[in-house]
Amino acid sequence: MTNLILFVNAFLSYLLLFVLVVALVIAACIIGVKLRKNKDAKAAAEKDADAASDISGNDTV
Repeated sequence: MTNLILFVNAFLSYLLLFVLVVALVIAACIIGVKLRKNKDAKAAAEKDADAASDISGNDTV
């Protein structure tokens, strides 16, 4: 009976560690996607601003 209790204790300990690692990976992926979308949106806004200034005749070349 003692061996079963020790096994269940170790199993639950590793299960908790696994759940923690999975949660950290999911959080990192969500943060990474959010940062990438912000970077892409900023780059698109700068590109649109450059295109608008070229159309209005303010050539900076």
